[in-house]
Amino acid sequence: MGAVREPEEGSARGLVYRADKLGMVLIHHSVKLIKFADDTTLIGLISNGDETAYRREVARLVSWCGHNNLQLNAQKTVEMIVDFRKVTAPLPPLALMDSPITITDSFRFLGTTITRDLKWEPTISSLIKKAQQRMFFLRKLRKLKLPPRMLAQFYTAIIESILTSSITVWFAGATVRDRLRLQRVVRAAEKVIGCRLPSIQDLYISRTRRCAGRITADPSHPGHGLFSPLPSGRRLRSIRTRTSRYTNSFFPSAIRLLNTK
Repeated sequence: MGAVREPEEGSARGLVYRADKLGMVLIHHSVKLIKFADDTTLIGLISNGDETAYRREVARLVSWCGHNNLQLNAQKTVEMIVDFRKVTAPLPPLALMDSPITITDSFRFLGTTITRDLKWEPTISSLIKKAQQRMFFLRKLRKLKLPPRMLAQFYTAIIESILTSSITVWFAGATVRDRLRLQRVVRAAEKVIGCRLPSIQDLYISRTRRCAGRITADPSHPGHGLFSPLPSGRRLRSIRTRTSRYTNSFFPSAIRLLNTK
């Protein structure tokens, strides 16, 4: 997944549903449509309690699918509300074709668990569990006397790829405890293989810089304008943030890394 900037004011509502095809174009700039395979996510920014644009796009979605012979499954559709305001008011429920939509505290998006409080412990726990299961095969290969070079290749392809799934999104916002849990898996693999392996921190830095480099080189990318150089041309302009959640999200973190080269 790509990284989404967290709104510092207001709340966000996200609608996740399944459809076979979608070529619909949205009208309101405060509502975004993310499509991958047969899963589609509709994200709306609610400011000052005004849900007009969000609900209008949901209605347009239902109408568009009806005119294009697509059937939306309300039972597989969920909604998640992200709201960090100190004083919140309950938002009116949303219905899809007269069927109420279930409000959830989390959902999986391209293998990453997103929670309404934007904490990454569920995602990290899931990745660690998968990586530890595959450590069994690494130990079996060592018993078969495979050379360390081949064991390291197996680790990179099968275990490291899991530990670093969407790492540019969640690592900066991970707690110290979760980072240590990830690194313990790497240390266990080092003992099995018998050689040093790249740390999770180093992998995060290299991949974030690589991802940021692709964005800065692509003027058509939606986040291209966030990488704005200072008049000197040697550093990028920092993004002003008011919360640690925003500070530890992808774009501010990537700019900090690029400025420390």
